[in-house]
Amino acid sequence: MYEGHNNVSGVDGTGKTFSGTTILIKDGKFTSIGTSSIPDGYEIIDASGTYFTPGLIDVHTHLGVHEEGIGKEGHDFNETSAAATPQVRAIDGINPLDRGFEDARRSGVTTVQVMPGSANVIGGEMCVLKTTGTIVDEMVIRNPSGLKAATGENPKRFHGDKGRMPTTRMGIAAILREKFIEAQTYKEDREAGKATRNLGLEHIVKVLNKEIPLRVHAHRADDIVTVLRLKKEFEIDLTIEHCTEGHQIAPFIAKHDIRVSVGPTMTPRSKIELADKGWNTLLALAEESVPFSITTDHPVIAIEHLMTSAILAVKYGLPEEEALKAITLNAAKHLGVDDRVGSVEVGKDAIFVLWTGNPFDLRNKAVQTYINGELV
Repeated sequence: MYEGHNNVSGVDGTGKTFSGTTILIKDGKFTSIGTSSIPDGYEIIDASGTYFTPGLIDVHTHLGVHEEGIGKEGHDFNETSAAATPQVRAIDGINPLDRGFEDARRSGVTTVQVMPGSANVIGGEMCVLKTTGTIVDEMVIRNPSGLKAATGENPKRFHGDKGRMPTTRMGIAAILREKFIEAQTYKEDREAGKATRNLGLEHIVKVLNKEIPLRVHAHRADDIVTVLRLKKEFEIDLTIEHCTEGHQIAPFIAKHDIRVSVGPTMTPRSKIELADKGWNTLLALAEESVPFSITTDHPVIAIEHLMTSAILAVKYGLPEEEALKAITLNAAKHLGVDDRVGSVEVGKDAIFVLWTGNPFDLRNKAVQTYINGELV
């Protein structure tokens, strides 16, 4: 499909602004930005009176695996039969007809990472999707995009209450170490032709090989430090997910070359790990140049409030440009898909949103959302 969007005004996600710009799209990709005219054969779409942004990205969701409105039957996000289930994959539990995908599109959210929940010390693989489609395999941008792990209250409660390890934070760290040491041995034995296939260990080996990062649910500062200790021990790539007390140790986090996702900050302080939750986390990380993204953790906070979360971050002092990057380009980098999405640049997928005005005014809304150049 050939499209020419005329009179475009807005932002491109890298910090640049548009005013009266023409953008060309061919075969679902941006092919020209700032051209003086639209060639013959293009469908011309006049964007006058709207505000243009890249499609929004939520780096940490349970869309499709924790379905809305149907209760337990739609809960496919935690395989709680064991404390470590690295063999499971979120992609096998996603229902693309979950109402949340439609809500995402209507609110300008075009890319999401879908992951297992945080009940297990190791919860399984995750994937990155575009939010349109009926076949999950056709929606995928990156699969797998990481291996989920979790620290703190959730694994302790889910498994300790059943009388099995872990019952303590020590137990959580021990299980992670045991599994990674087991995977190191498995990798050596497979290379030597001495071991049969083990799906769970194969998934952990991907982390050891730095094919994918370990993405770790960690709220408390001490849990974050434990995770960074494991990063050093096993020389792996990882991201910190939630990072609720990150402001307490931001200079220390900055020494470890990692990306973090922050949120869902719009929730109440519903448990001890959230007692020091606040928008100041983002400000402290920004001051130390720690790259961060903002998340809803849908359905903890509904996906349509990703933009609301960015607005509140600005209300409490985060610069608007940084807040937008936290749900566009920085989010794409967090997911390892910034070659495809996150900003409006030639060669990238034509994913963008037209708003009634600057989306940092909560009164403005998305009026058209495009994925691969198609109005969705």
